[in-house]
Amino acid sequence: MYTIQEFDKEKTKVMNYIMYKKRTEHEVINKFENTMQKDILYDIIEYVKEAGYLDDNEYISRAINEFIAIKTLSIKEIKYKLYSKGINSNLIEDYIYENKEMLEEYEKSCVEKIILKKSSTMEIQEIRQYLIKKGYSQESIKEILM
Repeated sequence: MYTIQEFDKEKTKVMNYIMYKKRTEHEVINKFENTMQKDILYDIIEYVKEAGYLDDNEYISRAINEFIAIKTLSIKEIKYKLYSKGINSNLIEDYIYENKEMLEEYEKSCVEKIILKKSSTMEIQEIRQYLIKKGYSQESIKEILM
């Protein structure tokens, strides 16, 4: 077992890590699993989750909004980026299912932007291959190239 002082000291470290930049539960565990007792770490994680500082669903929503604002990514690329953060695949799939229309529209606009950007230096067939390689759906590519 541990003391309240130990808990508070370790909680401060975790809070600083979380507040510096939004993190996933997996990132917090990876960061502290070798420097902190497991029972303290998991109790702190429960505490910060209950307090609303650590929420993987919120993380998914924020991350996708950031991607949409500044990047051109396929839905598949978005999934891989979120998987790499150690987020539960069910949470990712649920979010994508619930926001399918919006994400498909975003993907189509990305296809359009890429085609406009690449059309001066590449043939349509090359662009199509590039888009497929990047994980864009056949439907999005077909719809924009028609």
